[in-house]
Amino acid sequence: MLPLGGLHTMENKMVDQSHNESRLPFREKFAYGVGDFGYNFVLNITTLYLLKFLTDVAGINAAWAGVIFLVAKVFTGFTDLGTGIFLDTRKKFGPRGKFRPMILWTIVPLFIFNMLLFCNFDLDNTTKTVLFILCFMGFGLFFSLGNASYGAMVPSMTKNIQDRAELAAWRQGGANTGLLLATVGFMPIALLFDSQETGYLVAALVYTSIGLAAAFFCYFNVKEHHTVIGDDPEQVVEKPTVKEGLKAVLKNNQLLVLAIANLLTLSAFNVKLSVQVFYAQYVIGDVSMIAYMSFVSMGCIYLGVLSVPALVRRFGKKPVYLAGLCLWIAGDVANYLFGGTVTSYVVFTSLAFFGTSFVNSLNWAFVSDTVEYGEWKTGTRTEGLVYCGMTFFRKCSQAIAGFVPGFALAMVGYMPNVEQTDGAKAGITGLIFIYPATLAVVTALVMALFYSLNEARYKEIIAALTARRAATQN
Repeated sequence: MLPLGGLHTMENKMVDQSHNESRLPFREKFAYGVGDFGYNFVLNITTLYLLKFLTDVAGINAAWAGVIFLVAKVFTGFTDLGTGIFLDTRKKFGPRGKFRPMILWTIVPLFIFNMLLFCNFDLDNTTKTVLFILCFMGFGLFFSLGNASYGAMVPSMTKNIQDRAELAAWRQGGANTGLLLATVGFMPIALLFDSQETGYLVAALVYTSIGLAAAFFCYFNVKEHHTVIGDDPEQVVEKPTVKEGLKAVLKNNQLLVLAIANLLTLSAFNVKLSVQVFYAQYVIGDVSMIAYMSFVSMGCIYLGVLSVPALVRRFGKKPVYLAGLCLWIAGDVANYLFGGTVTSYVVFTSLAFFGTSFVNSLNWAFVSDTVEYGEWKTGTRTEGLVYCGMTFFRKCSQAIAGFVPGFALAMVGYMPNVEQTDGAKAGITGLIFIYPATLAVVTALVMALFYSLNEARYKEIIAALTARRAATQN
């Protein structure tokens, strides 16, 4: 390992490639953002509405609906790790790149499984539950293969630190657009039909088709600029074994800190999203309000995402991330103490979502930096395992986000399509506000105390890697 302190004597001999390489064109940044718009267009209809579909339309007990989420999401977390191992141990790949082809190959099966999730099969509840688990596992498998490869592309697209921050912002902007339109449009489409079964199925068809068309657009308009191409003897590099890759990931302490932070924040955010429709219908009393209240509150996420690059340039990623957590906590606590109406919900949720935009935008920018940190620390580059390990924790958070509401709703006596008891309403309110705020507090403590990879240190690491590679070539 090259000591960081010894770099300053070599500064005239080395080039900091994070600043001197050419910048990505706008077209690629935009297309990359469209990619996560598409994936989130598809994913968020399951996050937002599948639990309610399972309980209120398919007639599955809330606790068992939570089990469906738990089993399927934990399974797909392991498929993320398998994707990472597959990507990092590939010896040869063509001019399309190491990661892009996976986006193309997974689109059709992803469409099929997502549609099956919104079909109400005429079966007994036990068989129906097992079938939904299998369909959700299939959906998660192909989503993992495509989306994990999409996320792992960033280090192969650019090594410029500002480009990476902008890609993270574009990605979050696309994700937020997908989330906004899923929140605003899905239920109005479903409510156009007298039959809930037909409404949910048609809405799922519309959203799945548009989302996967966006994934096609991303595939055809981004490029991996820093990927070794298979048969060129001058470019072939030694690939780590599975054991070496896993050891390198486990030694990457900054990645592990981010994994914990992602597990906490994504669990909090996804619980909030999945409970939102229950809160609107049974606490506030108007499920149709989801559309217009989300349009206002989600607009604040856009403002947050747009401000992230400038704030990062001024203050750095970690301070902006922590500030976002503080805003998130303030909004949720205020909603719990002073909410209960449409107006208060929109105002306080807008504050909370503005804060979450900082957090969710910067999660992936942090992860990109840990790829080089891990290579510098261990000598092994494992971008596939890094990204897929991170998505494993994100899938675990989604498993928690599906299981916790389902289990909690069953515990507080939730019954679908009827007036809820005061206890059930209190449980729904606690789930949407207190649970996320508590996890946000824990995340702030974890990041403040244990994450130390700031911008200055990252630049030194890039220079160290440049020197190491130059020495190896000589």
